[in-house]
Amino acid sequence: MTQATITPLGDRTRANWIRLRTMIVLRWVAIAGQLTAITVAERLFGLQLELGLCYLAIGVSVVGNLVAIFVFPENKRLSERENLSMVLFDLLQLSFLLFLTGGLHNPFCLLLLGPVTISATTLSLRSTVILCTTAIVLVSLLSLYHLPLKTQTDGVLVIPGIFVFGHWVALVISILFSTAYSRRVTTEIHSMSDALVATQMALAREQKLTDLGGVVAAAAHELGTPLATIKLVSAELLDELQDNPELAEDAALIRDQADRCRDILRDMGRAGKDDLHLRQAPLSAVIEEAAEPHKDRGKAIEFSFGKTAGPAQEQPSILRKPEIIHGLRNLIQNAVDFADSTVWVEANWTDTQVSVRIFDDGRGFPPHLLGRIGDPLMRRRRSQQTSAERPEYEGMGLGLFIAKTLLERSGAELSFANGSDRASRADRRRLGAVVEVVWPRRKIDAVWGETQIPQGENMPIVV
Repeated sequence: MTQATITPLGDRTRANWIRLRTMIVLRWVAIAGQLTAITVAERLFGLQLELGLCYLAIGVSVVGNLVAIFVFPENKRLSERENLSMVLFDLLQLSFLLFLTGGLHNPFCLLLLGPVTISATTLSLRSTVILCTTAIVLVSLLSLYHLPLKTQTDGVLVIPGIFVFGHWVALVISILFSTAYSRRVTTEIHSMSDALVATQMALAREQKLTDLGGVVAAAAHELGTPLATIKLVSAELLDELQDNPELAEDAALIRDQADRCRDILRDMGRAGKDDLHLRQAPLSAVIEEAAEPHKDRGKAIEFSFGKTAGPAQEQPSILRKPEIIHGLRNLIQNAVDFADSTVWVEANWTDTQVSVRIFDDGRGFPPHLLGRIGDPLMRRRRSQQTSAERPEYEGMGLGLFIAKTLLERSGAELSFANGSDRASRADRRRLGAVVEVVWPRRKIDAVWGETQIPQGENMPIVV
């Protein structure tokens, strides 16, 4: 799976996922709160409110909810424009109620942050900007124009002008901050969600490619019925052609070959399940298998294998996991993409760990992104020079995220760095990007690790 096959979902697509029923329930909660606040203020505290206009504003919301309930189905999903219209209506309705009940002198003016926050987490950036701007304009108007709050003795409840100005500043800052914060967090969550979906798709694809035994067994199962039919028909033909020896010999040959096909498929299916090579392989074989798709892309890939310390040991046999193969493949792909001519893959092992380092002689990772490598979808900070050199490359964020996620799932730790600028030109490998993958040996060793598998001879495949 390449990065070109993954298309992250846009904000407008996500906005279409919101159900109308969800917005209706939220509006009922708001209506109940507004009725309670007006009733308590009028009866308990004796405030003189424009009850007719207040109930009119709340009634409009009630009518809107009832129409939505009876006209539209319960499972209706709102479009981007419909979502924007509903949230904008709630913002205007709440602002009108605040206009009738003291403007910014009313402590419930903080509720204006609700629709703005909802828009930042669910709607597109354009809709969020529209609602945020509308909210700031409404807050500014409410600070200047509103009906006063009067008590039963015709006293006016007001707060000092400096506090009104402070409320206005606080609300404007809160609108901007809550919008930016919610938007940022939501974007991060969506990016991570998209990248995790891509990772699962990549792992599923690799699992299908490596699960050869299951595929062969399934093929044997599916082909069993037609082979049995061929055998039955050929046997009947053989009985009816006893008077014609030449045709009878051909029918017997068809029957025998059908039996042979059945036996081959049965043995291959059994061997596919029991073949130890499908579950373990030498470290070098796994690395070379991961690099195989990128050997003919015009860049040289050089391999180096050797132990680094400890008593003399043979090359370890490791688990042949799809996560390991696909993760290393993505790292090698990234190195080949940006190398000038050569990529080096070095594998070393000790008594306690197994490490793989991948070098290239390219320009290395952008210094300002070194701390963010492994985050999904980093293409927004791609340099103009990189865009010109590789216009089809969507950035290294998703591919490296998939590799990092899969390898960490197998127990590895990854580190990313650039080669030393002080290195000699004779050793070009130290001038490009460097990726190191380190496993505790017990995590992937197939002989004596935590997940060791039985040893023995592979089952022969009879042909």
